[in-house]
Amino acid sequence: MIRISQIKLDVNENTEAVASKIAKQLRLNKEEILSYAIYKESIDARRGTVKKVYTVDFEVANENKLLGKYKNLSKAPDLEYHQVSSGEKELTDRPVIVGFGPAGIFAGLTLAEAGYAPIILERGEAVEARTHTVESFWSSGVLSPESNVQFGEGGAGTFSDGKLTTRIKDMRCRKVLKALVDAGAPAEILYKNKPHVGTDKLKPTVMGIREKIIALGGEIRFSTRVDELIIQENAVKGVKTSAGDIIASEIVIMAMGHSARDTFEMLHDKMVAMQAKPFAVGVRIEHPQALVDRVQYSSEKRPEGLGAAEYRLTHQTEDGRGVYTFCMCPGGLVVASSSEEGRLVVNGMSAYARDAVNANSALLVTVTPEDYENSGPLSGVRFQRMLEEKAFKAGGENYAAPVQRVGDFLKGQKTVFENTWSVQPSYRPRVMGADFSEIFPQFILDALREAIPAMDKKLHGFAREDAVLTAIESRSSSPLRIHRNEETLESTSTRGLFPCGEGAGYAGGIMSSAVDGIRVAECIIMEYQKIQKNGDC
Repeated sequence: MIRISQIKLDVNENTEAVASKIAKQLRLNKEEILSYAIYKESIDARRGTVKKVYTVDFEVANENKLLGKYKNLSKAPDLEYHQVSSGEKELTDRPVIVGFGPAGIFAGLTLAEAGYAPIILERGEAVEARTHTVESFWSSGVLSPESNVQFGEGGAGTFSDGKLTTRIKDMRCRKVLKALVDAGAPAEILYKNKPHVGTDKLKPTVMGIREKIIALGGEIRFSTRVDELIIQENAVKGVKTSAGDIIASEIVIMAMGHSARDTFEMLHDKMVAMQAKPFAVGVRIEHPQALVDRVQYSSEKRPEGLGAAEYRLTHQTEDGRGVYTFCMCPGGLVVASSSEEGRLVVNGMSAYARDAVNANSALLVTVTPEDYENSGPLSGVRFQRMLEEKAFKAGGENYAAPVQRVGDFLKGQKTVFENTWSVQPSYRPRVMGADFSEIFPQFILDALREAIPAMDKKLHGFAREDAVLTAIESRSSSPLRIHRNEETLESTSTRGLFPCGEGAGYAGGIMSSAVDGIRVAECIIMEYQKIQKNGDC
């Protein structure tokens, strides 16, 4: 296969025109192109003209006559995932995976495909029941601490945009995308420059991967929290669950997600090596989606054939602190995402169609252990909890979210909520006007007040007075990192323990978490023999 770049189509042209464009550019007959597959699609909206730009892998009978003749041609790389070979070390019990978010799912899938029949323990519900529980919370304000937006099948990403963009350059990303497509996700995620699934399509996709793991011999236990890691002589021997069961295993993958604070505490009590790390906290900011479309597409009306526009903004304050937008949800909603009673958390979510009236994004300020009382690995958790408790109080202590209009926030005056606002907050169950100085420390307030007008210069309208800020976004990443060996990915303090994914401090989103799950599974496969059906290695 040959790879060609910079194939441009008008936004209303069908992808079937790709072959004709390639043939014309290379002076071939269309029939000479035996097959082709789109590798990447991106949007170029510069200079006021919107184009779809493609990178395509294609096949011709004699590729040598083309290679070296054109600058935008190269040999296409091998995109297939190749399973690693099994090791020689005897494995007595089935591997245990704690958590069934992206890291746990893809660690489980990789182990199951290799014949290791993992046991996966997830404290939350299966996605069908979990959806009802979450919807109940959004409508009634009654929280389930064990099954919510943070805990349950698919992890926090299940109630998000299903965004699959990542900065990591790893061929395992292709395995993740292909597995999602095989389980029911839209095929376009294989080539879209900024792929997303949407929470509505992600749920059945996650169920499809679950069924594949089970069909391959894996076992998944929902509503099963791990309460204790059993360690003897600095080596894992198994886990004890909330049901009182003890599951023996010399291999435990900890893929528990960034909100499993009680699990962090348990691991800390067990002397598992970890440390506090930088993270970020802030708010969700909402604008009319039409505003974002108008600015990004340089058009009063969204061009036909294009989806809701996105943005990504960064700013460094005068004192060197980073402020940035994160997990931008075009045509989305701000959603209640608490996992602990008496503490308020928000996040963003979009359906596949991205057709809601508002656009929203996290607007975050970087926080380091130097910004709070750093009294050990769990000090970041304590800082998050303090802010979440203040947000809960500011909202009226019933999971209403405190909101402040940008104009009021920049002036330092309290917001009084009115149903007649031009930009209506999308958060449920309800919102309450607030003064964010009652929630955030001064350094966060100062950073946001400097960044918002600066970002307006890059996206005109970002600082409009009627845009809505909703507090508090505090779970963008884990506040700690569990130490592991860089090569084996095993805990530096506890043999057989494999910290994995976002909760362990090694990822930041669906894709990087999933890839980390695959990497951990590969390390286990390369060291251990798989267990045969009769129990013998």
